[in-house]
Amino acid sequence: MNVKKIENIVKSTIEKYAKLENKNTNPGYVISQRRPSIEAYEWSVKRIVPLEEIKQLLKFHKVYYKGYKNGRGLIGATASIAWLPIHDKTYELITYRDEKKWGTDRTIDDKSVKSIDKLCPSTFDNYDYKNKRNRITPNSPCPILYGLRGDDVEELKKSFYIVKSEPVHSWIIFETNQGTDDHLQKKNISEIKPYQSIIAEGIVYKNPYTIKGGHVIFTIGNDLTGKIDCAAYEPTKQFRNIIRELLVGDLVEVYGSVREKPLTINIEKINVKYLTEKIEKLENPVCPNCGKHMKSKGKNQGYKCILCKIKSKKAVERKKVRNLIIGFYEVPVCSRRHLSKPLKRFR
Repeated sequence: MNVKKIENIVKSTIEKYAKLENKNTNPGYVISQRRPSIEAYEWSVKRIVPLEEIKQLLKFHKVYYKGYKNGRGLIGATASIAWLPIHDKTYELITYRDEKKWGTDRTIDDKSVKSIDKLCPSTFDNYDYKNKRNRITPNSPCPILYGLRGDDVEELKKSFYIVKSEPVHSWIIFETNQGTDDHLQKKNISEIKPYQSIIAEGIVYKNPYTIKGGHVIFTIGNDLTGKIDCAAYEPTKQFRNIIRELLVGDLVEVYGSVREKPLTINIEKINVKYLTEKIEKLENPVCPNCGKHMKSKGKNQGYKCILCKIKSKKAVERKKVRNLIIGFYEVPVCSRRHLSKPLKRFR
């Protein structure tokens, strides 16, 4: 089959099934006999790529392509054929619905989805237990019934037979970049720019605080590379409680995407590398002569026994036990981005 015939099939399929009336639907296709440079993929997942930049690349390679509406579908199409699993890869088994079912509520048994985690441990992001959400089904009214992600093709096939659902019309297994952290790049704080996805290290400079909407904000930085705000937004649910435990002086490494205004890292994962000591006051010092508690002389001025006139510089203190331990923490499955590597895949 020649390229022109392939293009006619692709074009007619898109124009038949794509919901072009939807303002967020901007498909595109790229048909090439040669793979574009992997740089085209890396540009697309690590920064904002101007559409004209992609078009120039496609023209240079003399490929067949077309972008519909605003044309930005060409960026994803180009990135997908430029990708190579150089650093990491996963697989996804995608099932499709009968056409008459498209746009209707999906029927999937949650209990069967939960059992996949026990029977097929190489799969990931199947179910969010704390938030009670099935995560193998898409939210859009698309033709997909569900998608199973994992590291082992045979286990994905096994999991397919475990899921209890409405009848499956067809299924296919893709090699993918999901769950790989391919989008992340290490940056000094001073180098961070809007719309990047980054890994940055810093000392907690400002304690976490909660703003309207339930979002938790804190600041990291150091004297050499500057400071930047980090956010655990409301959709990250219980992950925000972990962030609230951070204190000034803790050393952390944050993983996430960068918002433009205000410049903020939207946290996907956090690696707590060092915990500072937190000292708490128990009581005023006791006079060694009369046994009564001394009175404060004022802020940072020490203590004095009213009866015996004996002085002391420090109150009775103890080191408070932190509710955090050193290590990685991640957002729940319900708020995890497709590219974000789950901790169960860390080796």
